[in-house]
Amino acid sequence: MTQILLICIVGALLELDTTYAFQFTLSRGIIAGPLLSLITGDLMTGLQIGIFTELIFIDISPLGGLLPPSGAVCCTLTLALCSVGLPPYFAFFFGVIGAVLFSVCEVLVRKSRSGWLMRQEPLILQRPPYLSFVVVKALGISFIMTLAYLLFYSAVMGSSLARLLPFIPEKLHLASKFAYMAVPWIGLATLVSTFRLKTR
Repeated sequence: MTQILLICIVGALLELDTTYAFQFTLSRGIIAGPLLSLITGDLMTGLQIGIFTELIFIDISPLGGLLPPSGAVCCTLTLALCSVGLPPYFAFFFGVIGAVLFSVCEVLVRKSRSGWLMRQEPLILQRPPYLSFVVVKALGISFIMTLAYLLFYSAVMGSSLARLLPFIPEKLHLASKFAYMAVPWIGLATLVSTFRLKTR
């Protein structure tokens, strides 16, 4: 449980790097995966999950109202599920689902936060130093909400899947392994077609 908590705390901090602060690209899957695996002690799994996350989300661009799934959230949830005993070929797909659900929640949170920020604007104009408080508060709220989501999803899915794992038939294990190993090829095929379109 302590390991899952640490993974989720670091994952929530890395998620802030996506758009809210820093933007050092630490939230990219290829970086977040290995960083989070330092907690689990399995660097190769973290690197593999990071690369797979990067490849599977590589063609999703933040255009219009679309918010791409977070690579940091995907890696965090996948490694949290791995730490309760799930094999990576199962954990990864539930991590992807969790990242997609998080992006839906994030859109709703951003809409509600825009109203709050509009209410803070007159106060900032009256007292410019108040801006620092607003920024810190917004970052703190984003961190806490992301952490709560990561802990909730990890706890619910982790306990449920850990109980179901002994009853999963061998054929489903083989199908999941095959699908997991197909992820990089699907990602690379998308990457090649994207580059081809850009060069035309």
